[in-house]
Amino acid sequence: MTDVTHLKPRRRGRTRWFVAGAVLVVVLGTSSVVVLTRVSSATPVKEAAPPAVETAEVVKTDLREEEEADGTLGYGDEETVPGRKPGTITSLPAAGATLTRCQAAYGVDAKPVPLFYGTLPFYRDLALGAEDGADVKQLEENLKACGFGGFGTPDKKFTAATAAALKKWQKSLGLEQTGAFGQGDVVLAAGEVRVSAVAAKLGSPAQGEVLKTTGTVRSVQVKLDAAKQGLAQQGAKVSVTINGKTTTGTITDVGRTAVEGKDQAGQDDGKPKITVTVRLDDPAVAGSLDSSPASVRFTKDVHADVLAVPVGALLALAEGGYAVEVDENGQRRLIAVQTGLFSGGKVEVTGTGLAAGLRVVTTS
Repeated sequence: MTDVTHLKPRRRGRTRWFVAGAVLVVVLGTSSVVVLTRVSSATPVKEAAPPAVETAEVVKTDLREEEEADGTLGYGDEETVPGRKPGTITSLPAAGATLTRCQAAYGVDAKPVPLFYGTLPFYRDLALGAEDGADVKQLEENLKACGFGGFGTPDKKFTAATAAALKKWQKSLGLEQTGAFGQGDVVLAAGEVRVSAVAAKLGSPAQGEVLKTTGTVRSVQVKLDAAKQGLAQQGAKVSVTINGKTTTGTITDVGRTAVEGKDQAGQDDGKPKITVTVRLDDPAVAGSLDSSPASVRFTKDVHADVLAVPVGALLALAEGGYAVEVDENGQRRLIAVQTGLFSGGKVEVTGTGLAAGLRVVTTS
């Protein structure tokens, strides 16, 4: 530990005036040279008060080492909705609309094509005599959610009760009541969706690209270097800044497939990327924006329960190393310190005699 009686700071001047014998001295804790003048014994000696300075408290806190990455606020990746039902497009939703289960996604030949929930594509037509399958169970789950049951607990068997429920559903939509289900009779999605774009036009053939959809919740997607995948853990908290406003976010998905990274010119930068999705804890921070650049700070390391001061409180010493200048009711002294983690304008410090609650002189 540096001997504080010989510390010589190299930074900013904090002028102090003393009155004594006629010699030239360097005052400890400043870089100012002051002149001491002789005063006759008949003249009273008066010491000027030290000039006011800005101080900050030494605090015990947790400091985080963070890494920042660029991201984009939006509704996530787009999915294309293809038309699988022959006919002519007669109705379309508006861009920005939210579609939920049982609701018409678009219309063909003046008949609705509703949205069903599920992840298994309907790969065959279903009717009495169909072999058991998970697609039958998915159909029954949706019929029941739309209010058309009567077949008991959804299962893999297509029964007469399933056909009866289908007929009731078809009647409610103004469709021919066949009791059979066609692959193109519905649009399938994992959950509710937002219409991000309308690809088809009224009067165009229904078999082709109809819509583009996204999720309904705005999130931030980060293209993170695959080599830094360890920074992103599902469920972990991150800091997100959008248009100068900062909030916290929660990592909801960490991509497991790396894709080619691009530089500003659109060329391969040699750094494969994964997509990390972050849900905003306070969506209001994003305002009404559908899309915007964002920055995300991932935590690399945490130094818990350490003493910290503003970085502006550090004094670089001529002997090397650093000190802080403690202010105790106008009386100041230097304490040599060892620095640790720098984070958010603060720096971790340790030093003999340094304790939480002390005040140190700082520039910021």
